[in-house]
Amino acid sequence: MTRITYRIGDNDLILETGRMAKQANGAVYVQYAGSAVVATVCASSSSQEGLDYVPLTVDYNEKYYAAGKIPGGFIKREGRPKDKEILVSRLIDRPMRPLFEKSFGRDIQIIPTCVSSDMTNPPDILAVIASSAAVHISDIPFNGPVAAARVAYIDGQYVINPTFDQIENSEMEIVVAGTADGFTMVEGGAKEVSEAVMLGALEKAQEFISVMCRLQEDLRAQAGKEKLPLAPLNIQLENEQAILDAAMPRMEEACFVKGKHLRHEAIEAVKTDLQNQYAEQLEDENQMKLFNALFEDMEYNILRKSILEKGIRVDGRGTEDIRPITCEIGILPRPHGSALFTRGETQSLAVATLGTMLDEQVYDDIDGDRREHFILHYNFPPFSVGEVGRMGTGRREIGHGNLARRSLEPMVPDREKFPYTIRVVSEILESNGSSSMASVCGGTLCMLAAGVPMKKPVAGIAMGLITEGEKYEKYAILSDILGEEDHLGDMDFKVAGTIDGITGFQMDIKIAGVTSEIMRKALDQAKRGRLHILEIMNKTISAPAPEISQYAPRIETMRIAVDKIGALIGPGGKTVKAISEQCQVTINTENDGTVTIYGKTAGNALAAKSMIKGIVDDPEVGKIYNGVVKRIMDFGAFVEILPGKEGLCHISKLSKNRVANVTDVLHEGQQIPVKLLEIDKMGRLNLSYIDALETGEKA
Repeated sequence: MTRITYRIGDNDLILETGRMAKQANGAVYVQYAGSAVVATVCASSSSQEGLDYVPLTVDYNEKYYAAGKIPGGFIKREGRPKDKEILVSRLIDRPMRPLFEKSFGRDIQIIPTCVSSDMTNPPDILAVIASSAAVHISDIPFNGPVAAARVAYIDGQYVINPTFDQIENSEMEIVVAGTADGFTMVEGGAKEVSEAVMLGALEKAQEFISVMCRLQEDLRAQAGKEKLPLAPLNIQLENEQAILDAAMPRMEEACFVKGKHLRHEAIEAVKTDLQNQYAEQLEDENQMKLFNALFEDMEYNILRKSILEKGIRVDGRGTEDIRPITCEIGILPRPHGSALFTRGETQSLAVATLGTMLDEQVYDDIDGDRREHFILHYNFPPFSVGEVGRMGTGRREIGHGNLARRSLEPMVPDREKFPYTIRVVSEILESNGSSSMASVCGGTLCMLAAGVPMKKPVAGIAMGLITEGEKYEKYAILSDILGEEDHLGDMDFKVAGTIDGITGFQMDIKIAGVTSEIMRKALDQAKRGRLHILEIMNKTISAPAPEISQYAPRIETMRIAVDKIGALIGPGGKTVKAISEQCQVTINTENDGTVTIYGKTAGNALAAKSMIKGIVDDPEVGKIYNGVVKRIMDFGAFVEILPGKEGLCHISKLSKNRVANVTDVLHEGQQIPVKLLEIDKMGRLNLSYIDALETGEKA
């Protein structure tokens, strides 16, 4: 067994191998305080030559026993991966995947398992370190190691790897992953922080990442295995130069055809023509792979050269130009709020639904039970890119939806201000460029259209980077990138925020050592793009609709005295149940006296609220009430001024003139305005009838 420790704060970070899972190609146990992760990596026994991708799978999983819990529900075994587990798997996959060799040609599976959680220190950072260490000490070729750090910004200070409580109270929380040479992935959320604060967090994270990479190097030096051989495709494409000479001039035209599908068709036409000319040669599978790779390289080089030398992009735009944007709201008749956001060939149909407290998302995991009143779901159907495919929710949908949710969440009102559960669904109808940022823009529009009092509108933009030279002497920063530019670029990052700061951030870097100057310029350019998009959105809607939809549930809140809670609930809940049934509402009462009424219509909710006020309010002398005549006696009438509270309106108080019979003026069930004259020593209420034409305060 080999163990390495490193002191962080009050606890040791422990990296250990040789005790657990020894049959895997590599296995590392990482522990910090009460949280621990075991990560294993295995590779298939046979390799395949000429693979043009890395067959990598990452399956992060959390065991309930890690936190001393038994799974809730009927089935007591851990089931399908939760969204959180999928997000952590992506967190591990994205920085590690580019560091594997395609020519290794074997299936690779990394399985990090959280086996202990103190519910104080998040295990996801440990999972990244453990996964990288397991691969690094194994016999699988890997250009690592990588590590990760979480950075929180609290009261003007950066905190590395904060606790859950510190994350909750932070102004910004991001996860940074990378190598000793520089960070390669960033994602997180913030409460309108500046670009300068974001850059400072990246610098702090890199210091920790470098230390963690050094620890993994030490572990490999003591317990590492000899790496397995690669399986490169050691053949050349026949007639390569002839194909290149014939295709290049035509490709230089085809690559700049306007329109995603027309451009694709033009490129395919060139490729098909050359394929037919060399059909006999390309019957060989390996020759065909090299032929396809040659065309990919041509497209890659043509587009990058055009951007760097001419400043002209695939669709003819300049580097900072943003595609045409249109915003429409209220396009669906029945949903509570809807919007159609279109940016170039990317389109999001965003729909907001308002629900009650009973609709909140409940999370049951090892971090502790919690509830969320803001939900965002992202759907990416195959027709959005003009393809046939399976419908379903995959890792992409969960990842993109999480980024959009984090970007919008800081501007969603608190439960106390807006006691609705809010669900936003982004249906991607077209995609060529960041659909997650379109979801942010569409989410803002549909929530404002639904009457959600957002603190500020939020917009998002996707940026790209093209570089040349070892020290990136020449580079171009691209605003509002297309799908092709994402694929051929050296960095893509998405920034969402308000007019005053960043709320969501995600970045993937394919090269090492991006300078702080490039990052600063990129963030400044992203800010200009974000403000441009916000300006367009604000022309459509910039403030919440004055009223929520007539089809939305009505929620009324009120505060009653704590000593009145018992009166409202009644013996065995009899009173509150009666109100709920009579008004067809749901009533929730908190220990602090907060009462929330959920009704399908405004009338139902307001009627219940009035009844509750009648139970908990004390009659006030001098106040005028709309009463109901309950009983008529010879000497007067008993009038109910509040639910369950009746007073006597004596016959002498029915009119300024003499009244012979009470029935000459009143009848049972009649609604009349009465004034509470006094509450006598025995608690009886004495009332006076107010003429219907007389004005006054009405209860």
